[in-house]
Amino acid sequence: MDYKNKTVIVTGAANGIGRGIAIAYGEKGANVVIADVEEAMGEETAEEIRQNGGEARFIKTDVRKESELASMMEEVKKSYQTIDILINNAGKAAFKSLYELSIEEWDDVINTNLRSVFLASREASKYFRENEDGGSIVNLASTRAMMSEPDSEAYAATKGGIVALTHALAASLSEFKITVNAISPGWIETGDYSRLREKDHEQHFSGRVGKPDDIARACLYLTAHENNFVTGINMVIDGGMTRKMIYEE
Repeated sequence: MDYKNKTVIVTGAANGIGRGIAIAYGEKGANVVIADVEEAMGEETAEEIRQNGGEARFIKTDVRKESELASMMEEVKKSYQTIDILINNAGKAAFKSLYELSIEEWDDVINTNLRSVFLASREASKYFRENEDGGSIVNLASTRAMMSEPDSEAYAATKGGIVALTHALAASLSEFKITVNAISPGWIETGDYSRLREKDHEQHFSGRVGKPDDIARACLYLTAHENNFVTGINMVIDGGMTRKMIYEE
């Protein structure tokens, strides 16, 4: 999996899973673009990649706004002459009772998590079509697309929508050699891993809670040109948690 001279855009890469994904591509020699609204943390992520010998830049981008996504990609094209990979990672949650969740909050989650995937994929694919080898899109969904807790309607709707949108995009963009896949992470700890309890780890067949690196490695696999036979899938990465039967004793 050679990413030298490849340009990767990762939305929401200032922190969390997105940050881990951006750093992984930087280590593989890609030109990494961090597209996020968090300017300070986004610049920190880019600087860390550069300090480790990689190439990265931060472009402040509100993924809810079509114009900002379009101008960001235009700037990336001018800077690196190519756009090859898009990781749609940006997202937010609003866990509130459906009786208390305002329509403005609902729309904000939908626009941030789901509409942005459509808009960013549409804009990126315009540039992918210029590439001899096409391009790759990975959309970050969630195991919450398939299972739920109370008060998660807005978040669950977006993640289920992302899974459906992924295979629709895979069908529409196949003629341009563009692969589109989704990843549904389970419990991925982005804070202090050492503070997790043993019973947290025991909820997983894998015997541990996930880390951002687990998702980053999957992105590297799905966007490698030699793996272009893989498209339209939703890869669940959850340590087996959603397949484990849990009974109260």
